[in-house]
Amino acid sequence: MTKTDSLLEAFIKYLKFERNYSKLTIKAYENDLNEAASFWQENGGFADFKQVKQRDIEIFLASLAKKGNSRSSQARKLSSIKSFYRFLFRRELIAQDPASAISLHRSKKKLPEFFYQPEIKQVFDSLNSNDKFDIRNLALFELFYTTGMRVSEVSQLTLKQIDFTAKVILVHGKGNKDRLVPFTEATSQALARYLTIRNQFGPDKNENRVFLNRLGGPLTSRGIEFIMKTVFQKAGVKGQVHPHELRHTFATQMLNNGADLRTVQELLGHESLSTTQIYTHVTMEHLQRDYQKFFPRNDRKE
Repeated sequence: MTKTDSLLEAFIKYLKFERNYSKLTIKAYENDLNEAASFWQENGGFADFKQVKQRDIEIFLASLAKKGNSRSSQARKLSSIKSFYRFLFRRELIAQDPASAISLHRSKKKLPEFFYQPEIKQVFDSLNSNDKFDIRNLALFELFYTTGMRVSEVSQLTLKQIDFTAKVILVHGKGNKDRLVPFTEATSQALARYLTIRNQFGPDKNENRVFLNRLGGPLTSRGIEFIMKTVFQKAGVKGQVHPHELRHTFATQMLNNGADLRTVQELLGHESLSTTQIYTHVTMEHLQRDYQKFFPRNDRKE
């Protein structure tokens, strides 16, 4: 094992056992760091993470921009590098942190996109047949819409996490942090109906996962994304769609209907309240738009 491998392995163990990050998150960190290492290897004979200087990181970031990586992609990869070197420095595995002074200029933060209620109704109305896929998909999107769960949380959901009596789900969130999320009677009925025909998808092959694909295996996050794009476009909801927009829709509707930020933060499983606060901008836009449209004084010429 090389020095480079041992440093990266120590960081991965830290993320897994001390930070309790999910496999997907850890893999993202690993991929980002391996991409940087490959770049440095190809452009200067990189031999060890300990030899990397601030200028090397800046050149790597410039190469990402040149390749057309989005601002968010660049920021994520820089975050991975900064976390890695902060870990090495705090563990006294390096004398200086080459990433500590590097930052990307903030771009204007995009507001989260969400669906309007008529669009959601369009989708639900389109899933009104006795076809097993329609039954599964209705339960799937009802759950997203009324709980605000992440796509990874829904794909990994197991039968034992659902309490139909109390109408709550024990969600295993980011960093192995659990939270309880309630669901509606309509969602309960859609889920119960789906579970009566779930065995039609074939023998359950993975830990009693709730949502199965056509072969009886667990429905992956990517599979859910594909199903959502297909179903929403067929229902007449145009544009780019992603499960995260249903999470945004849940948060926006909660706030529009009077929920406080702390409640929404808990339901979404946000570690920081500042993450939840972006939805207040969405609701303020909504209020301002309706104010301009409906308040009569705005139409008067004085």
